[in-house]
Amino acid sequence: MKVTNEITKLENSAVKLTVTIGKKDVATEYNASVAKYAKNLQIPGFRKGKVPVSVLERKYGDALKADAAAELIEKALGEVFETIDEKPLPYTQPSMEEVPVLDVTKDLTFSVTYDIFPTVKIESLDGITIKEPVVEVGEAELKQELEQIRERNAMVVDKKDDEAAVKDDIATVNYCELADDGTEIEGSQRQDFVFTIGSGQNIFKFDDDIIGMKKNETKEITKTYDKDFEDKDLAGTTKKIKVSLTALKVRNLPDLDDELAQDVNEKYNTLEDMKADILKNMEAIRDRRVTEIKSNELLEKLVEKYNFDLPNSMIQAELEHRWRMMAQQFGTTTEQLDKLVASSGQSKETMLTEWTGDAEKMLKARIVVESLLKDRNITVTPEEIEQEMESIAEKSGVSVEEVKKHYADPRSKEYLIDDTKEQKLYKELFAQVKVTKGDKMVFADLFKR
Repeated sequence: MKVTNEITKLENSAVKLTVTIGKKDVATEYNASVAKYAKNLQIPGFRKGKVPVSVLERKYGDALKADAAAELIEKALGEVFETIDEKPLPYTQPSMEEVPVLDVTKDLTFSVTYDIFPTVKIESLDGITIKEPVVEVGEAELKQELEQIRERNAMVVDKKDDEAAVKDDIATVNYCELADDGTEIEGSQRQDFVFTIGSGQNIFKFDDDIIGMKKNETKEITKTYDKDFEDKDLAGTTKKIKVSLTALKVRNLPDLDDELAQDVNEKYNTLEDMKADILKNMEAIRDRRVTEIKSNELLEKLVEKYNFDLPNSMIQAELEHRWRMMAQQFGTTTEQLDKLVASSGQSKETMLTEWTGDAEKMLKARIVVESLLKDRNITVTPEEIEQEMESIAEKSGVSVEEVKKHYADPRSKEYLIDDTKEQKLYKELFAQVKVTKGDKMVFADLFKR
């Protein structure tokens, strides 16, 4: 089939594709379509397959031309999309503003518009400076991690009935809000609420007020909250709360010694073994996070320098994907999530609007990465993947065989390949931009950004 095409670029990564089919092919396709109907259609007064073409055209002329035009358009688009780079995004359909009228004596010309994958050309890295956070991993960070290990391995035991509650005890309480006349406010009762004293993990923040209480003791507390209190429902109010302490437990933290290290992991013989491994893992985590921060800053600056538009369909597809992921996290369907959000006084549309900026930022960064990988022809060899698996095994403290087993699934292996390509790309980019020392940060703050 003789087909020619012309592409006109539009705003927001959209194009207008104009296709022309030669009149000879138009006539051929039309005649074939009519012949097909003549063979299968039965009209009163004629035997099946013996209906004259002139009769068919007289009775169904417009419908025959419409069907023939639809088939021509579908075939032509199939051929064109096989040969051009400007293919439509997979989650959109080309739209046709005006359906052409078929004339078997003329060429058939039609136009469709659709969104395409955005393109960006990173021509130079000149003038780009990124900051690398300075993060030390030393005794303070090690001490904090060791304390967390002690917390995770603590034994929780009941305190004696005559022992008073102190900070860091684990309290179980029943509480309710009281009206001015001392009666319990219906619906405010809470039974068997467990929290750590001093953590502030209770609505009314009565931690300090129950310090000194003993098991089975009840106390009425009056709390006045500042106007800027974090809970808007309590801000600027005074509340009376009745609290009953029903249970009190204490954490017995284990000593930091060789025995604890051996309990944590059988690969440790001594406490010093565990300390060395913790420092090694924290340094590896720090290095990965610092690289991630540097990568994000570099991508932000590249997007700013080589700004480009995103098709609306791509943004909407990303937002809908995030909505589905949110539903999965809540263990529900998207329809039920719609109702759940609506019941809280919000709407799906409002939330998606709030997410749009972040979605656009993420999509643009992803497109920049894909463009750079392609333009720089970044590839990895099987040997490089083998080395990456060995590196993962060493950093994780597991065998290479275990790592290979984890990546045996084709999708997991593909993820590893893509990630290795990106790390190779960033290493190349960091060598070509100016990297300066940034602010000093403590280890924990790395993950607050």
